[in-house]
Amino acid sequence: MTESNGPIQGKATAPQDGSMPDWEKRFRAPRVSLPDWAEDAPHRSLFVSNATGTYELYAWDRATGKQRQVTDRANGTTDGVLSPDGEWIWWFDDKDGDEFGIWRRQRFEGSDTSDGSETSDASDTSDGPDEPAAPGLEPSYPGGLAIGRDGRTAVVGRSTDEDGSTIHVARAGEAPVEIYRHRESAGVGDLSHDGSLIAVEHTEHGDAMHSALRVLRPDGSAVAELDDTKGGTVELGLEVLGFAPVDGDTRLLIGHQRRGRWEPLVWDVATGEETELALDLPGDVGAEWYPDGSALLVAHSFEARSDLWQYDLASHELIPVPTPPGSVSGATARPDGTVEYLWSSAAEPSVVRSTTGAVVLDPPGLKSPGSVPVEDVWVEGPGGRVHALVQKPAGASGPLPTVFDIHGGPTWHDSDSFAAGPAAWVDHGYAVVRVNYRGSTGYGREWTDALKHRVGLIELEDIAAVREWAVTSGLADPDRLILTGGSWGGYLTLLGLGTQPDVWTLGIAAVPVADYVTAYHDEMEALKAMDRTLLGGTPEEVPERFAASSPLTYVDAVKAPVYISAGVNDPRCPIRQIDNYVDRLTARDAVHEVYRYDAGHGSLVVDERIKQVRLELDFAEKHLGS
Repeated sequence: MTESNGPIQGKATAPQDGSMPDWEKRFRAPRVSLPDWAEDAPHRSLFVSNATGTYELYAWDRATGKQRQVTDRANGTTDGVLSPDGEWIWWFDDKDGDEFGIWRRQRFEGSDTSDGSETSDASDTSDGPDEPAAPGLEPSYPGGLAIGRDGRTAVVGRSTDEDGSTIHVARAGEAPVEIYRHRESAGVGDLSHDGSLIAVEHTEHGDAMHSALRVLRPDGSAVAELDDTKGGTVELGLEVLGFAPVDGDTRLLIGHQRRGRWEPLVWDVATGEETELALDLPGDVGAEWYPDGSALLVAHSFEARSDLWQYDLASHELIPVPTPPGSVSGATARPDGTVEYLWSSAAEPSVVRSTTGAVVLDPPGLKSPGSVPVEDVWVEGPGGRVHALVQKPAGASGPLPTVFDIHGGPTWHDSDSFAAGPAAWVDHGYAVVRVNYRGSTGYGREWTDALKHRVGLIELEDIAAVREWAVTSGLADPDRLILTGGSWGGYLTLLGLGTQPDVWTLGIAAVPVADYVTAYHDEMEALKAMDRTLLGGTPEEVPERFAASSPLTYVDAVKAPVYISAGVNDPRCPIRQIDNYVDRLTARDAVHEVYRYDAGHGSLVVDERIKQVRLELDFAEKHLGS
């Protein structure tokens, strides 16, 4: 196990000299997540880093400067939670990326055996010793976790095909107690500061895109309910942002969509009082509490950029928190009033900064090269103006070979943030276009909720409009257009190759949906619920919609060479449905390549990720030339 009294130490996984191209350095350079910190021991932190060549959890004692690698698994670990007292680190133990497993925990300090030898459990996965964190709970997909300040209580959410969603109260030395069960998706939102209230997000009404809220006592009895999916002409969603960090305080910060976007309000679950906040900011707005409960740290996202604000609950004053232009992908207010945040832009790699002006975590070793900035493009599409982000090699003029790199989700959006994948294409002479199609977040509720029934086809209409602009503007060479993406972006790639076969030169799909019906039957339960919402039912109830939205329906129309990569343990885009699609390509001798790897929905191993990018670049060069 890696342990040091100073900063984390990266190990070299490739030559660190000038022979390494910049695109590879961006993947290999050590990077860190925004550190989480223990509420009652704020000097203790937990973060994720790729310093060893695999993304793993690290403990950091800020008082001593000591950093310690917590997990060490072949396929990496990123799901971890630090207990409020700072004594325990919980981490989710699945098998090779299948996302199905149990929570384990280990002491923050790790092991310290008297003979100097390491002690670990049978799986030898960490500096341990690890132990099951909630004995008595069988393996499942995770459904949220909240740990009590008493050090012995946790609320654990679970999801399985057999049981649907269940929530359990687990206390040290006692059998877990089930307090919630429903077939539809639900999860743990938060546990109140004194442990007396549990906030739950649920979709019992059957709409997986718009949650309702329920507050329970630890015995499972209901305290309050809030549901914006009823009584209106459209269903609106709610989300838990967190209980006030004060004992006995029954205020719950939540997000709502009542004015056509995400914004916060304060809901007193004891009295029912709702306090909407007058935040005069365009775009989506989220928030979290300052540690003393007197103010909110506001995260504001608008047109692919984001920034931070402080909202004083007493004076109602909205004060900017200075951040550079670009994207803030996470932020937290510390007990001393400072704010730490993870920032990047398309041109500058990510860094954890503080409002003191300091860099909070700066791992030693190789530094990531930058890239080129993005340019904003707005194109009229069939459903309104479509926002696209464009990067091209410095000084290059069109027409250029162009990669349409389509984001996953679909409830996500591309932003002005650093991404090593697009930067690799730019290094090789390609323009890169990323499209925030209908269904993307960040452009209001109507834009996100437009994705219904004609799933996939709606997004491709917007992508086609941007493609037309790229060609007519002189940016893109119409004979060298690559459609690519991962997850939902991989799905849109395969669907686009089949429904728009004459406009794409090449297709590269990572972990895609390829056969929608088989994917539905094999995927994790939460995604089944999402698909029922998007398409209006199951494959048996609306077979025509599943057929219209499935790449397999159009596979015989595909003309472009196709490259597909897939994780054999993927619970989100399972391997069987990809094999069905590939078999159809093979049957008609269509030009294609397939790469299967031993992981889940993507890889947390740096070498593996570099291998995949290199295969994609080589595939493009083979069929398009340099």
